[in-house]
Amino acid sequence: MDKKKLMLLMGAMVVAVGTALAARSMLGGSTAPVVNAAMVAPQPQGPKVLVAQRALPVGTIITPDAVTFQPWPKDMVQDAYFLDGEVDKNKLIGTVVRFQITAGQPLTQGALVAPGDRGFLAAALGPGMRAISIPVSDMTGVSGFIFPGDHVDLMLTQTVNNAATSGDPLKATETILRNVRILATDQSTESETVNGKTVVKKNNNVTLEVTPRIAEKIQVAQTLGTLSLALRSIADNQSELEKAIASGSVKVPEGASKQTEDKLLAQALNKPIEGNTTFATGGDVSRFARRGISPAPSGVRPPSGAGAPAFYAGPTIRVVRGSDVTAVPVNGGMSRMAGAVGQAGNAMGAIYGGSN
Repeated sequence: MDKKKLMLLMGAMVVAVGTALAARSMLGGSTAPVVNAAMVAPQPQGPKVLVAQRALPVGTIITPDAVTFQPWPKDMVQDAYFLDGEVDKNKLIGTVVRFQITAGQPLTQGALVAPGDRGFLAAALGPGMRAISIPVSDMTGVSGFIFPGDHVDLMLTQTVNNAATSGDPLKATETILRNVRILATDQSTESETVNGKTVVKKNNNVTLEVTPRIAEKIQVAQTLGTLSLALRSIADNQSELEKAIASGSVKVPEGASKQTEDKLLAQALNKPIEGNTTFATGGDVSRFARRGISPAPSGVRPPSGAGAPAFYAGPTIRVVRGSDVTAVPVNGGMSRMAGAVGQAGNAMGAIYGGSN
């Protein structure tokens, strides 16, 4: 074989080997380049409508973070929707949700109630709560510094007569309720603002959010004496909440969402507190005033009839008439003592005289 044919044969062998290696490389796992195409969700072609950013139960007060404008398909837009450019979102802040709204659902004009509208107060009430109004003045209403949304304590001031001792009546003030939420002042459910400052004005009535049982107590308290309001600090509300959580009266279930937890805590903050109340009497203020009233002696039937004393506050003499025992106060002087002794003598004479 000549030199020329040998070189051609060697070249053919090199080409064959190269082709085999290339084929092996392609068939042995080399992958073709993959082009990642980004999947872009189609955006609705239509106006922006106001939707809820989270679930809004009945009675929820609209806040800036509760709603937002979102594009909506044009053919699905309803006339009752709030459209961007046609409504001012800031004017809806403070309105109350009348119907349940789920997250992502568009808000309708009938689902929100503005302050002053019909049904606003009923929508603002918590479940199972009632609204009740009481009269106030500058002295009993903190000089007008009570606004819707504030929390107050209710104090009852009354005068308790003590005819048994002919002494001065007992003056007493008792805190009968704590942490009561103010729903409205007079006929307004929101504070009036002028030039960025809240207007302080005289109120003739305030409306409170209470339970049905507390509403009954307030009605009775108004017949006993004068009701006054004491404005509570926001820090006091937080401390009461911590006490309620520590005592177990407020229970947050495990795994509860932040929204559920905030709802439970908000309900606890707005719940009126009964019991464990405090009181002060005239004796706590002045040494010359009465501090309290002693109860009637054990086993003694209080006098009855016109002018009979209501309770006792001093030494007494028991007068026995047959099976009846009557306590006669003797701290009114020697004349009263003599009268009591005379009554006792007459009773004894009647008993012995009847036995002869």
